[in-house]
Amino acid sequence: MGAPLQPPVMVLQEYPLVASLGIGALTGIFFYILFWHWTHPLRKYPGPFLAKFTNIYRLYRTVRGNYYNDLVEMHRKYGPVVRTAPNVLDIDYPEMIKTVFNIKGDWAKTEFYLSSSVLVNGHPVYNLFSELDKAKHAEEKKLVSKLYFPNAVLSLEPHMDTAITQLCSELETRFIDTKDHNDEPKEGKVLDLGDWISLYAWDVLGTVTFSRPFGYMSSGRDFDGSIARAQDAMFYFAWVGCLPWLDYVFDKNPFPFISNLLGQPGFSKTNSALSVQRLIDRYAGKDAEFLDTSTPDYLQKFMAIKQKDKSGKIRDENIVGWLMINTLAGADTTAIAIKTALYHCAKQPRVWRRLQRELQVAERGYGPWAETAKARTPPISYKTARAIPYLEAIVRESLRILPGIALPLERYVPPSGVHLPTRGTEKTKDFIPGNQGCILSFTPYTLNRHEAVFGSDSDQFRPERWLRDENNRESEEDFRERLQKMNNTDLSFGGGSRVCLGKHMGLMQAYKVLGTLAARYELDWVGEDGQDEWKVVQSWFPRQEGIKVRMRWCLPKGR
Repeated sequence: MGAPLQPPVMVLQEYPLVASLGIGALTGIFFYILFWHWTHPLRKYPGPFLAKFTNIYRLYRTVRGNYYNDLVEMHRKYGPVVRTAPNVLDIDYPEMIKTVFNIKGDWAKTEFYLSSSVLVNGHPVYNLFSELDKAKHAEEKKLVSKLYFPNAVLSLEPHMDTAITQLCSELETRFIDTKDHNDEPKEGKVLDLGDWISLYAWDVLGTVTFSRPFGYMSSGRDFDGSIARAQDAMFYFAWVGCLPWLDYVFDKNPFPFISNLLGQPGFSKTNSALSVQRLIDRYAGKDAEFLDTSTPDYLQKFMAIKQKDKSGKIRDENIVGWLMINTLAGADTTAIAIKTALYHCAKQPRVWRRLQRELQVAERGYGPWAETAKARTPPISYKTARAIPYLEAIVRESLRILPGIALPLERYVPPSGVHLPTRGTEKTKDFIPGNQGCILSFTPYTLNRHEAVFGSDSDQFRPERWLRDENNRESEEDFRERLQKMNNTDLSFGGGSRVCLGKHMGLMQAYKVLGTLAARYELDWVGEDGQDEWKVVQSWFPRQEGIKVRMRWCLPKGR
């Protein structure tokens, strides 16, 4: 047998030099942390104890999948300014949004966003979302932004109409016009409407981007796993952004076998391969049968930008990045808004019924309101849908109650620093210095529950808040003032120079899909396994699950 183990004290006595060095090192680390804490410019701001010392705290909260609700509770406990990480303050001052998210772009994005880039030929390729350099972002945005202006998006309406028509056809064939074994009509089947909205959103983005759908609605499922991989990538982005250096281990590792071994679903493992293949097919003319020269798709437009570029700066890698943003970000944000609206409309039938009544009034542009829903030809035009105030209210309220961005939007404090608004009874404004790595974050989910802006019922889904309250005799002037406050607090699509380019496309689809479905169908809430609520899991985009409903044809006019 070996020699008996010696107690630690005896070991230290036997090796006094080692003991002294160890104790000295621990003492030094302790005093360094103490000194760092007491000299940190954010030291006086309240927040969870561990958050003052390490980013691991918010990583833990993010991985749990409920960080946005945690932030709401933190603000209720600590106030409008909460220290959520050593260098980060989460802000619940709506009046600061215009200062931080301005068109000058002088509040720089943080490294949180870098992991949304992709690895191409061994090096990261940054897109409009992940590019931190202000000048590079502005230069690239200038090239493509005109493709997302309202008029440009409106030219894509025929593509959207095709996809919406297919969605209605699939829903009717599979779940509404069902028959028993005697070929007699029977009650419609229960479906997860959220899943079908996801299939639609991906197919319509495939159509406007590549002139052909991916085929998810036809198959009725995510047959190649692309949607699931995209969702996994958003979870990855959410947690790895808390410790950005981890992305260089899991996804941007120059040694691919290590990334494959670790198996983390970064953005390089999403639909980048599909985008590359579609680009190759277009160069080779293999997809010519799908093209419609009268309605060019985004791939055609992106390739035209490269062709016109005489500097040689625009490469195929840039096109791949634009394609990925179109499909990956565009599909998810569109689906989230539509799912949220449908869930709350199914839970609150009065909202759906009022929308149907306003659709009856808005016959212009949609054709006569036929006695039977089957006689109404889908889909509703954007022009007609946009003219329905209550439909706009539903869309706006859906974006408010569950924004497409579930995590904080971070920005570095500029060199000039910034004054925070007064807190409580303080008479002097707090000053946050620049050039010290201090970050301010703004969480749309939290801001959208600011009672001074949205009312005491800000936790409730109530589309009427976006309309003039004539029952309480709200004047037009008071309504406009209240609406302006709500608009100024809206970060659903980001803000300033970094506002989401796909905003108009997402809104257009939400109006058209919701208007078309309300004109044709009734929604009956069923729920998931007897549950009365859906399930929302937080990543960068929230993921909604369990929107189980039964659909049937809309009741006749005059019901």
